[in-house]
Amino acid sequence: MTSTNNKFPQIPRSKTILNVLKFVKNPIPILMENVEEYGDTFFFHMGGVRYSVLSTNPDFNQHVLQKNNKNYIKSFLQTDLLARYVGDGLLTSNGDYWLRQRRLIQPGFHRKKIANLTEIINPVIDDYFKILDLKKDEPIDICDVMMELTFTIIAKSMFSTGVNEKDVNTLGENISAVQKFLVKQIRQPYLNWWFGLSGQEKKHVALTGISSKIILDIINERKQTKAPHDDLLDMLLASKYSDTGEGMTEKQLIDESVILFVAGHETTANAMAWISYLLSQNPQVVEKLRQEYRENLEGEMPSFEDLKNLTYTKKVINEGMRLYPPAWITDRVALEDDEVNGIKIPKGTMIMNFIYGAHRDPKYWTEPNKFMPERFDEENMKQMHNFNYFPFGGGPRLCIGNNFAMMEMQLILAYMIPRYDFSLVPNQEIIAQPLVTLRPKNGILLNLNQL
Repeated sequence: MTSTNNKFPQIPRSKTILNVLKFVKNPIPILMENVEEYGDTFFFHMGGVRYSVLSTNPDFNQHVLQKNNKNYIKSFLQTDLLARYVGDGLLTSNGDYWLRQRRLIQPGFHRKKIANLTEIINPVIDDYFKILDLKKDEPIDICDVMMELTFTIIAKSMFSTGVNEKDVNTLGENISAVQKFLVKQIRQPYLNWWFGLSGQEKKHVALTGISSKIILDIINERKQTKAPHDDLLDMLLASKYSDTGEGMTEKQLIDESVILFVAGHETTANAMAWISYLLSQNPQVVEKLRQEYRENLEGEMPSFEDLKNLTYTKKVINEGMRLYPPAWITDRVALEDDEVNGIKIPKGTMIMNFIYGAHRDPKYWTEPNKFMPERFDEENMKQMHNFNYFPFGGGPRLCIGNNFAMMEMQLILAYMIPRYDFSLVPNQEIIAQPLVTLRPKNGILLNLNQL
């Protein structure tokens, strides 16, 4: 396909080829440079002769993700390739099957259901930091801490009973290994022949099989009990299709469970690691948080009803995810020809919705690289375009667990901030590494001291 948009910026193929090694190493600097040079929406080559479009423009992204969403589906990178390792769940499916699963699972994330999970999550947070207190004299990698904590939270939220520590650790290790390999396949498709020949692909598919077996054993054990557990597995088992009255098959239960594991801890862990880093650099924000907790919690762990009063906490989380959105980019493919603000989008074009770039666009954000939670004051948000800020995506495919994630992050901060003073260990190079999610490349070492 060759673009006919004469007025529309196109990055020369030669420039793309020259930057390919830099792109494989870290695409964000290259993409940000391209946005600065070519504007907020441009064509570029995405392998072969096909053009793709990258955009940080809020109107363009809203059109693709929301207003005309039926004309756009997730690409094979998010469906076929990812599904090879995590199954055919909400995250990886398209079309009628996705819609049927979404309608089935959505009620499980109703406000009342999430409120019940608070009773599971609070003790997990408390127990975890009691163990961490024993290491108070050592610097901690807040990335590892948050990865372990959020994985334990999602494990308990999914399976409040019937899972042991060994299985939880195996699931975590397998998911992490598969993600790293998946990024290699996405950024270096020209090596896929070698990944297959060398057995690497087979090895990582096998890891997925091990994870699926662990989850199946837990599901079978749960099916034999009749006592309610008020966790996410109960929700999946109780869900019935409206047209048939039947529940999900064994494979569907495994696939949706794996997806909830993958999406339910990695993104939250990275968001919390970045927020902790930002707070270590902004003590005045930390003090405002402590004041909010003194006024509303009086030293107690928050209940679900308390969270609505923690308004500044929510602003801090939003601003952290603006600067470091865990889902830093997403994509869609045009099913039919389309046109957006005079820009012709031929059928088959891949659209890259560049969330990280949109969140730092100086046209819409004053001092875009500065950490300023006040940006999310109510008055400021009234003037904000919905797609200037969309860390959970947008439109019908808005992340189903967004409210769960926000609750989880609020609970963690409400525990950490009143109890700990943390500072950044000096002489570190903090680099954002865009894998499937946006991770700190070298970790983030903090000194954690009890107050």
